Amino acid sequence: MRIGVIGTGRIGTIHANTLSRHRDVGSLILTDANPSRAQELAHRLGETAAPGMDEIFRWGVDAVVITTATSAHAELIGRAARSGLPVFCEKPIALDLPGTLQAIAEVETAGTILQMGFQRRFDAGYAGAREAVRSGRLGRLHTVRALTSDQAPPPAAWLPLSGGLYRDTLIHDFDMLRWVTGREVVDVYAAGSDAGPVMFREAGDVDTAAAVLTLEDGALATATATRLNGAGYDVRMELAGELDQVVVGLDDRTPIASTEPTGPPAADKPWTGFLERFGPAYEAELNAFVEVVRGERANPCDGREALQALRISEACELSRRERRPVALGELPGGTTTAAL
Repeated sequence: MRIGVIGTGRIGTIHANTLSRHRDVGSLILTDANPSRAQELAHRLGETAAPGMDEIFRWGVDAVVITTATSAHAELIGRAARSGLPVFCEKPIALDLPGTLQAIAEVETAGTILQMGFQRRFDAGYAGAREAVRSGRLGRLHTVRALTSDQAPPPAAWLPLSGGLYRDTLIHDFDMLRWVTGREVVDVYAAGSDAGPVMFREAGDVDTAAAVLTLEDGALATATATRLNGAGYDVRMELAGELDQVVVGLDDRTPIASTEPTGPPAADKPWTGFLERFGPAYEAELNAFVEVVRGERANPCDGREALQALRISEACELSRRERRPVALGELPGGTTTAAL
């Protein structure tokens, strides 16, 4: 199998490394907006660098992995679909719903594969939580608490391109909320704070956000995120039911300290970022993509699944701006049922 990797930045480099050593991948063609970066990575991996995106499609590949800036995702997904090629793409498909729906329509019209990069679906902790909910171990689920906290903010120049804290960060928590519980979100009420570094206000973004979400069965969820968690990178999900409760992301590297005299000690080596915390999951999602392309398994996260996570993010952003509850029915594209 020959795979084209478009984008060789931080996550593209990780994906290229994973695919380059995969036993079912014969070769890679790498390209990037910065050709020298692609050439350097290709040389290091013993793969081929292409001078531009056109060569990826002209030279012939069996599948495409898209890890470019988000603004290019939808166009590249459409181009790959029209070429009959399976695609793995980092989230999101686009930063708006019209662009997302258009790209999905192109994939569905072409009858090709689009697998989206929501790596938490491949994390052991989240998989365990899903099993606990689906097996009935928790009884009736009544409360979910999700959080994602970055240790340090991203570069200021990147913020205007990110789509904002809901679309860039909390979208993962929203995807997990659907995937773990098997329930859809029906309405949200969200707020955000830009009281931190001035770069967030200049970008029209917030550095801290919170949302209350109601699920279709009446269960309540909260989701919070911040770019300024100096203790370390913290990702957790707590699920409480009438019979039991479980937590994802609580281990000896969770960057939180107890104030109780008999509480656990603070982590000696707290998580520093998502690439470290979810390293095995990133590798597993690419392995799954190869299996999907080979026809050995079903798509674990298609474009419609990604669309629903974006719809929740869009609803939260609308709620934050207009300071009101937002029903998901106000937004287009609500046709998918949460994966059971």
